[in-house]
Amino acid sequence: MKVFGDKTTMTIIVKCRFWFVVLASFLLWYLLLCLCNSNSRITKGSITFKFDSIFEPIPFYENSTLFDKQIEDINNVLRTKNWDKPSSAFHISDNGFEAIDTILMPDNQLAPSAIESRSRENRVELDAKPINDTKRERESNEDSDTCAGRHIYIHNLPRRFNQDLLKNCRTLSNWTNMCEFTSNSGFGPPLSNSGRVYSNRGWYTTNQFSLEVIFHNRMKQYECLTNDSSLASAFFVPYYAGLDVARYLWGYNISIRDSDSLGLVKWLRQKPEWRKMSGRDHFLVAGRITWDFRRLSDEEFDWGNKFLFLPESKNMTILTIESSPWHNNDFAIPYPTYFHPSKDGEVFQWQNRMRRQRRPFLFSFAGGQRPNIRESIRGEVIEQCRVSRKKCKLLECRDGSNKCQNPEFVMKMFQSSVFCLQPPGDSSTRRSAFDSILAGCIPVFFHPGSAYIQYLWHLPKSFTNYSAFIPDIDVKKRKVSIEKTLLRIPKQRVAAMREEVIRLIPKVIYAGSKLKNLDDAFDISIKGVVEKVSRLRREMEEGKDSSLDYAEEVSWKYNFFGTVEDHEWDRYFEKT
Repeated sequence: MKVFGDKTTMTIIVKCRFWFVVLASFLLWYLLLCLCNSNSRITKGSITFKFDSIFEPIPFYENSTLFDKQIEDINNVLRTKNWDKPSSAFHISDNGFEAIDTILMPDNQLAPSAIESRSRENRVELDAKPINDTKRERESNEDSDTCAGRHIYIHNLPRRFNQDLLKNCRTLSNWTNMCEFTSNSGFGPPLSNSGRVYSNRGWYTTNQFSLEVIFHNRMKQYECLTNDSSLASAFFVPYYAGLDVARYLWGYNISIRDSDSLGLVKWLRQKPEWRKMSGRDHFLVAGRITWDFRRLSDEEFDWGNKFLFLPESKNMTILTIESSPWHNNDFAIPYPTYFHPSKDGEVFQWQNRMRRQRRPFLFSFAGGQRPNIRESIRGEVIEQCRVSRKKCKLLECRDGSNKCQNPEFVMKMFQSSVFCLQPPGDSSTRRSAFDSILAGCIPVFFHPGSAYIQYLWHLPKSFTNYSAFIPDIDVKKRKVSIEKTLLRIPKQRVAAMREEVIRLIPKVIYAGSKLKNLDDAFDISIKGVVEKVSRLRREMEEGKDSSLDYAEEVSWKYNFFGTVEDHEWDRYFEKT
């Protein structure tokens, strides 16, 4: 029985080893066949992993010399294979070899990566990972493409240049409580709509000098912000220049008026981001007219501060509500209006309402006289409006009258008028021009500096499509009747002009948040800045400077017409 038992055991062992050899050989040839078939099926566009790592043999049986030898042979094959071609990757499991899912990825886009394994004994280490392997990665790349060339970095300024000004809002004006107007992201309190002058949503008591706060808060929502300054196409400087200077316009010496602007440029000069282009890729918003920042001398009686005359400011792009026609470093963007919608539908609803609006008056004017300004035509405009009582609606702004400060009175009058007169006031531009556009009322300008050469990004250069122009000198010399001039415009032409005005509404408002399908004044301003900086960057790389093509004093003409040849508007911009 002992001999018989030994022979039986030996027989079983021999048979097991025989079948083990057969099984192992079959697995070996099956693996090689799969590898060959995988390579033979590769066509243009089909991609798999490649790897240079080595399979570590996982024996099915402990001390199995034969299986170890077979795995070693496989590893030798893998080492000598030409891995410049795509191949399938495999994972060794308890059940043998399993193909890892392949994806479409060109070989030259494979990036080295460590793939986390369960253990070194049961997983192949891959030296390549596809970039676009997941939906998240594809969306991330799409976002990157969308923002390419549009990234903006916001400087983290000391609080004295912005937040402290809001904290001490009662010091911002001698006559107005700016705490009310700087609230609610710069929009101010919501407007009551008892007279049903407005639509149901998006209307606020917005001050014309609150643009810095509005713009900064929209900038925080910008879709292409970056914390990596090396990726930035432009750099935003959230300095509230207008709120700063407004504190000291009356009764303060020039040292106090200039102190914060000098402190700002000193802070910027020390930043590495500034040195890349000496500030030519930097921009900020100054929410007052340009003349508040262009003091012509250091005499105490002279107006404003000298922020825009500083060498550093001359390199930056300064967005103002009114720019200088004789300088290159500031660029005009619209005054803030009362309407700040948060959805496209609110804009469309308002536009349709303005299309249906009944307009019983031919023209209207809201404003006061300027007897202290010799060139002002306000007096003549008011007189002509009074003469045309049945066709002109007048809202005369006098001391003690608060109707001109009440948005309901102003917007109601503009909505009832076909044309809205916009003569210059203390300066060439008026917030009223944008209020009239918002009301679907065709603006009538008397000076090309009131809109045409100012808002080049937001208003069409074909100004006769959306406005009427009457030379101020003709009004001053009483050579023209405003009523007769407007009546001579054909009705079909008037209808087309009004439609163009209504189409402009999205471009002149600052929405409460990014609109889905419409570009508002903020969006257009950012696009303009990025394009301007890109052009300057190209010129610097090419050793060019387009500003040398013309004298800075005629920048208004070059920017509008693209030439500096003589023009009939030259008389409007002669320096006196």
